[in-house]
Amino acid sequence: MIKTGIMGMSPGNAHPYSWSSIINGYYDAGEITKAGYPGISEYLEANKDTVGLNSATVTYVWTQDRMISESIARSSRIDNIARNPEDMIGKVDAVILARDDPENHVEMAKPFIDAGIPIFVDKPLAITHEDLAYFANEYAKGKLIFSCSSMRYANECRTAKTDRGSLGKIELVTSTGKKDWIKYGVHLLEGLVSILDDPLPVSVQNAGKAGRDVVCIEYEGGIQVIVNTFMEISPTFQISLFGEKDWMLVEIKNSYSMFRDNIIEFIRSVEEGRSRLEFAKTENIIRTLIAGKESLEQGGKKIML
Repeated sequence: MIKTGIMGMSPGNAHPYSWSSIINGYYDAGEITKAGYPGISEYLEANKDTVGLNSATVTYVWTQDRMISESIARSSRIDNIARNPEDMIGKVDAVILARDDPENHVEMAKPFIDAGIPIFVDKPLAITHEDLAYFANEYAKGKLIFSCSSMRYANECRTAKTDRGSLGKIELVTSTGKKDWIKYGVHLLEGLVSILDDPLPVSVQNAGKAGRDVVCIEYEGGIQVIVNTFMEISPTFQISLFGEKDWMLVEIKNSYSMFRDNIIEFIRSVEEGRSRLEFAKTENIIRTLIAGKESLEQGGKKIML
């Protein structure tokens, strides 16, 4: 049984509630709804027959707010609340850093990486070249660092990957999602490259503006990709693939299944002593994400990768 600690949370990101429940096999729907996340209560209830993992348990929780930590502990039956994140060292076998504010990831992850504790860092892993280089160097030293958007494991993306052969040679991919490029563009990037077998990015150009990003990416083999993230549109995650023979629309809606499969892959990585997700795949996504940000800051300049 992998004893796991969970760290969170950042505004609007309720992964500590849902992921702890998915692992521990218990959820208090009333507590989660009271905390402001009725959607999580709904999808946990809809999937209650598959909640819980036999190979792992969340035994510690820490957030920057004791009351939030207590609420998460009640909602998913976590026995221990840490006073400080480092208090979990020596008491857990793995850690999930369930915050999506990449500017804080190095500082929060470093004590656990230094201690040799396997860590799952929520997306996006980093948003500066310096922070990405830190994680890449630690991974190269043999540290188990696992990071991605759960959209890599979405059932809808896996089905699309299975069926994409019917499209013929893929020439164009478009994708659209709500909210910002940094925290939500990474979802779309993860989903579409997983369908395409993780091609190498060649160039990135952001032709949009803040809050209305239109990012044009060229991948090896000449595949053209356009990723749109708009703050003021209805919630959606859509990927369209256009080939020489046919086209396909992928609508990603099942959050629960992709969260569960993502967690399972991390736990399996801990059991095997190595990340089952190649760091190079994560690194290419983060490099693309950073390039989209830099292109916008430089007035739409094309960034060569």
